[in-house]
Amino acid sequence: MSTLFLIQLLNGLQLGVLLFLLAAGLTLVFGIMDFVNLAHGSLYMLGAFVCASLTFFTGSFVWGVVFAIPIIAIIGYLFEVLIVRHLYESNHLDHVLATFGIILIADTLVQLSWGPEGIAIPLPDYLSGQVEILPDIIFPTFRLLIISSGLLIAAGLYWLITYTRLGMLIRAGASNRTMVSALGIDISTLFAGVFALGAVLAGVAGMLIAPITEATIGMGNDIIITAFVVIIVGGIGSMKGAFIAAILIGIIDTLGRSFLKDILEIFNESASAETAGPALSSMLIYIIMAIVLALRPQGLFPPKVR
Repeated sequence: MSTLFLIQLLNGLQLGVLLFLLAAGLTLVFGIMDFVNLAHGSLYMLGAFVCASLTFFTGSFVWGVVFAIPIIAIIGYLFEVLIVRHLYESNHLDHVLATFGIILIADTLVQLSWGPEGIAIPLPDYLSGQVEILPDIIFPTFRLLIISSGLLIAAGLYWLITYTRLGMLIRAGASNRTMVSALGIDISTLFAGVFALGAVLAGVAGMLIAPITEATIGMGNDIIITAFVVIIVGGIGSMKGAFIAAILIGIIDTLGRSFLKDILEIFNESASAETAGPALSSMLIYIIMAIVLALRPQGLFPPKVR
């Protein structure tokens, strides 16, 4: 039981770092631009499909990721310049309606470009094996790579926002974009760059998960809902909150789906637990979100007011 628990804990950590990559982009875009981007999940999907095509073209998953990252950055930049930039002065309902339309368009374009079937991405031999991380605990090498890559990206993002001039401008733009613009900073270019960075984070999450689940049409539509749960629980606009909430939600969701049925069987009949377990586990993260909103509406780690 302890071995299974530790393995599922690692699986939850893997889900958590992927959720953070998605939630970090949402946090950047919403926290700085006050823009609600439902189509963020489409960038996650495009990252997976572009990486799949480049993997088959180059014959290497690693090179597929390397070449896909700038392509997703360009797509994100053009998305901001051509569409998002014209919606900043609109209300959040307009943002939701416009980006929901982008989701439908993106799904259709992907189907026309890659077909209706999913694409499985092959991994090189050195990533497709398993590693014994502790006695009797064997874990897939690629899943460990996802965890380590996500944590490194999180550390790099923290350094970028906290200690660099670009990070200073990002934080200043989040506090008072008018003043930043008055000081001679090209706020439009800054916003486009931030949006492209958020697109890359979402795209990388799609690239990392695609070898496990395949690149499929609409793959971002479900996980983006969970990503919104993450930023609500962590605190909208807070990168620290997004990271802690993503890890928390990822672990709770994974452990709930794995063990909740067994826990319910202790107090109920097996048939009742068999029915209630999967239903309750799928609602677990939304129950947590509701509790957080009731007790702490600003989230667990809201951004500091400057």
